[in-house]
Amino acid sequence: MLKLNVNNEVSRLREVVLGTAEKNGPTPKVEACYDPKSIEHILAGTYPQEVDMIREMSEVERVFEKYDVKVYRPEVIQDCNQIFSRDIAFVIDDIMIEANILPHREAEVHAIDYIWNQVAPDKRIILPPECHVEGGDVMPWNDYVFVGTYSGEDYSNFITARTNMDAVIALQELFPNKTIKSFELRKSNTNPRENALHLDCCFNPLGKGKAILHKNGFLNTDEYNWLVRFFGQENIFEITKEEMYQMYSNVFSISDDVIISERNFTRLNTWLKKQGFIVEEVPYAEIGKQEGLLRCTTLPLIRD
Repeated sequence: MLKLNVNNEVSRLREVVLGTAEKNGPTPKVEACYDPKSIEHILAGTYPQEVDMIREMSEVERVFEKYDVKVYRPEVIQDCNQIFSRDIAFVIDDIMIEANILPHREAEVHAIDYIWNQVAPDKRIILPPECHVEGGDVMPWNDYVFVGTYSGEDYSNFITARTNMDAVIALQELFPNKTIKSFELRKSNTNPRENALHLDCCFNPLGKGKAILHKNGFLNTDEYNWLVRFFGQENIFEITKEEMYQMYSNVFSISDDVIISERNFTRLNTWLKKQGFIVEEVPYAEIGKQEGLLRCTTLPLIRD
């Protein structure tokens, strides 16, 4: 049996699911896409190739091996995009919660059944069908769980709206001893620079009390300001709209002082090193063309 444990985003990582680009399939048609950045690259003829994405993900796997992290991969499904393992499930404390994902992505969830089945039955949760939630919107942070959401009446019009208030309420009931703190995110089906697909596209808490933030990703200034007060202005790296588009906030912490980041994130990586972090720089720009990056492709199972 797997004894899961994830209390926050930065404790020392021991076991993780890393997505896969194997048998990813041909470039999708525009109407099959579920984020505006992928559409942009399809129309421009710059959508990432399978061979490049496999190579990039292998670089991340090498970093995990360097830090003695056990890596699981989803079972490969022919012609299926299985890169973003964060979307399909998430762990809070010792409980694994299956995400209620976009309907046509159901196969991705079953690709990790072999892991799900290693978790004690009383530690596996499937939320009611009205609770929409994806792991990119859910961040355990000790006594808190930060959750990105969208509660507008036009929710159903946004394929980019992935987590609803029903899920926020269900998580609060599931974890009564934690504060589930929700944040309304800015959504756009057509403009990737105005779309925070998930909370980790505009916010990421780091070790040493630091955090990455993008103000425009939040619909509610008060909620953004709450995070600024929570972490302290002096501890925040505020990213620009262009940096959010490049997925600067979507780095991944192996521990309190080790972060995997994209090698082209010069401004961020320089700042992180000045703060005393070890930065493992990897090529991930091709993956990033699908509006997801390092946090999106990883599903932590066990942290110390």
